[in-house]
Amino acid sequence: MVKVIIHGCNGNMGQVLSKHLQQDNQCQIVAGIDRSPNKYKNDYPVYKDIFDFEGNADVIIDFSNPYYLPGLLDYSIENNMPLVIATTGFSPKDIKDIENAAKNIPIFYSSNMSLGINVLIELVTKAIPTLSDSFDIEIIEKHHNQKADAPSGTAYMIANKINEAFKNTMEYVFGRYSKKEKRRKNEIGIHAVRGGTIVGEHSVIFAGQDETIEIKHSAFSKSIFAIGAIKAAKYIVNQENGLYDMNNLVASNNNNK
Repeated sequence: MVKVIIHGCNGNMGQVLSKHLQQDNQCQIVAGIDRSPNKYKNDYPVYKDIFDFEGNADVIIDFSNPYYLPGLLDYSIENNMPLVIATTGFSPKDIKDIENAAKNIPIFYSSNMSLGINVLIELVTKAIPTLSDSFDIEIIEKHHNQKADAPSGTAYMIANKINEAFKNTMEYVFGRYSKKEKRRKNEIGIHAVRGGTIVGEHSVIFAGQDETIEIKHSAFSKSIFAIGAIKAAKYIVNQENGLYDMNNLVASNNNNK
């Protein structure tokens, strides 16, 4: 039985994750952490500060806010606790802090816990060698009107993987308002749409002469992110110190078949 702490349990994703964990006979929620601990009546104790929890756990799953990252990393290192980070909107410094913390504990970090998004990235990177000479690349992401960060962490993740294929020679352009110049060849356009209850859509457009290719992923419910996070938690509890992502999880699943 994997004993789980949900960090950000009373947020939208935290509540979805809670439901799926309670239906999983291999997991047990031992505590929740949330800035509003009394917002919902949960079937497990909820604390405002993770340092108030004095019980035993095997892993923390974090769907919260970048503001809480320093304390989360401190607690995880102090208690030698594996960590799944599914929060988005981190700064470059935050990412560096996560990388440094992973020298002391196993951390699974991904801006998107969907297996489908990782297939999209794989398809996109495979297309680049054939299309890079004559196609422009644009990324469009769409999310609900309550999402605070833009562009999404997933859009950055996709862009970064594309850029790696170009040996990091590409420049990110966020929208083109006020620009009065033609598009340059080394640009990756990144555009954010916010509205309604859109769970999450990400499209990568290859635009060439008289033809376009679009590779798209649409999430129709938050459940896919919760399911991915649970798979990540079951995986990370058995790993050595280090930083892991969906590529590691997918490779592990393939090796076990």
